[in-house]
Amino acid sequence: MAENTSSVTKKKDNGASIHARRFVAYLVLILVSFLCLFWFYVLFINATRSHSELSQGFTAIPSSHLIDNWVNLKSGTLPIFNGMVNSLIISVATATLATYFSTMTAYAIHAYDFKLKNFMFTFILMIMMIPTQVTALGFLQLIDKMHLDNSAIPLIVPAIASPAVFFYMKQYMDSTLPLSLVEAARIDGSGEFRTFNQIVVPLMKPAIAVQAIFSFVGSWNNYFTPALVLHDDTKKTLPILIAQLRNADWLKFDMGQVYMMIAFSIFPVIIVYLLLSRFIVGGVTLGGVKG
Repeated sequence: MAENTSSVTKKKDNGASIHARRFVAYLVLILVSFLCLFWFYVLFINATRSHSELSQGFTAIPSSHLIDNWVNLKSGTLPIFNGMVNSLIISVATATLATYFSTMTAYAIHAYDFKLKNFMFTFILMIMMIPTQVTALGFLQLIDKMHLDNSAIPLIVPAIASPAVFFYMKQYMDSTLPLSLVEAARIDGSGEFRTFNQIVVPLMKPAIAVQAIFSFVGSWNNYFTPALVLHDDTKKTLPILIAQLRNADWLKFDMGQVYMMIAFSIFPVIIVYLLLSRFIVGGVTLGGVKG
């Protein structure tokens, strides 16, 4: 009888401990979510306020100047819709090339044995350590000789070689892609490109979704390289146009328009995340089921 009582007490204690840990976990998640989403709330609140209201300080209550800020922004001299289209084209193309070819490179090093395999892996990681600013001058001289200045091509094509994306794909592939599966596909007569596109890529969807989000956001927010390459306003991306709007003459400067344009530029990023997040959640769930 005493043993039964002690076992019941232990079960109650374990249950209380589990509930306490779960409560703490939810509390931390709620706090982190609040800290992440609060700044989006501040941005959209400020987009509804006029320049004079913004100069008075922060308030959590929306104002009534949202439409006015939007009309003033559209009637300005900056081609914001061209900037949106340019940013979308460059970011989507960059994310697509970076994820696909980095996955292909990771698959080549993962599935094949060749003499310089370890050297190539190390060499790619060494390239990842080189800052963009170091190679900017040579990059500009190269595209000038190729007559690609003031074009989106130099902002898209280099995404084929993305060492950081490759490294993530290689690490993910080591844990999720058994070589026995590749060998089985070869025995069944599957070609290498068919094996990669129909077997490897579907298995890599969670990793591809994560890196597609990162690549898209990184290209979308990139200011340094597009500012050096693009010169015409109709070809510039949104970060450059936002900087131009903020650097306007103080007589024409309107902080309400700046916040409106920043809010306008964030919507595509949110949409891309919502579209790709289901693959991330699905991949985590699949990994938990396999475990």
